[in-house]
Amino acid sequence: MTETVVIALARFMPEAERIAGFLHAPYHEYTPDIFSQYFSGARRIVALMSMGIVVRKIAPLLSDKWTDPAIVVISPDLRYAIPLLGGHHGANALAKELGALGIQPVITTATEATGRDSVEAIAERYGCDIVNRDSTRQINAAMLDADVPVHAVQSPGIVIAGPGVSLLVKKGEYTLGVGCRKGVNSEEVIDAIQEALSSAGITREDVLVYATTVKKFNEIGLTDAITALSGNLIFLDDETINAQTGTAPSKATRLGLLGVAEPCALAVAKRKTLVMGKKVFGRVTVAIAH
Repeated sequence: MTETVVIALARFMPEAERIAGFLHAPYHEYTPDIFSQYFSGARRIVALMSMGIVVRKIAPLLSDKWTDPAIVVISPDLRYAIPLLGGHHGANALAKELGALGIQPVITTATEATGRDSVEAIAERYGCDIVNRDSTRQINAAMLDADVPVHAVQSPGIVIAGPGVSLLVKKGEYTLGVGCRKGVNSEEVIDAIQEALSSAGITREDVLVYATTVKKFNEIGLTDAITALSGNLIFLDDETINAQTGTAPSKATRLGLLGVAEPCALAVAKRKTLVMGKKVFGRVTVAIAH
């Protein structure tokens, strides 16, 4: 994936070249399909042109604020840098970065515009990802009125939190759903996870979180294994697990669950896509989502 691209109308290409040089990014002349080419392949897009052009071209491409690129529009007179899309997800920071060129950032997200923090900004500052992303709307709204406490829990630890709490963990791209038989030991779990990761070509450093059903809360072998792997283990309630879609049939239905490994992996995944369906390794079942 490309980190940043600069797109400009032909008449503004000299200015675009200067901006691209500052950002160490490639620049491209505007064509009617240029945004569709880079929308899913770039993390940040700088557009030097009328905002109306950008709005019309990206409207059919919008999907999800967590996966759409951050887009900043620079006014043709080079006076303003306006985060159009993904303010909390890199666009505000990009607009401020362009301030070094004398371009004034115009921030419109409520928290930053009023000098307050946001969950996304705190996560970025600490090099973390947000697991329960739906929580950010409530927390960011609360931050407009008062300081919201940030609690750091060191490993080993257990956090029991309500829906109005954002959970931040070390950055990672993949989530592992883990199911196990009663009485499984930590070595079995570790071996299963390592074999699953190896078969998928994923390293432990790429893992955001491990997830399982709350029914496994007292499985010491499972919790000890994730601790040994320096991972974060999340226990999911039945409602969250059963709300997932696109999973294979599972014997967990006898426990009142849609499944364990696959729905748990999907429930905490960023893009809600399985990259490895459930595989059984002895007494442990693992699935991987992205």
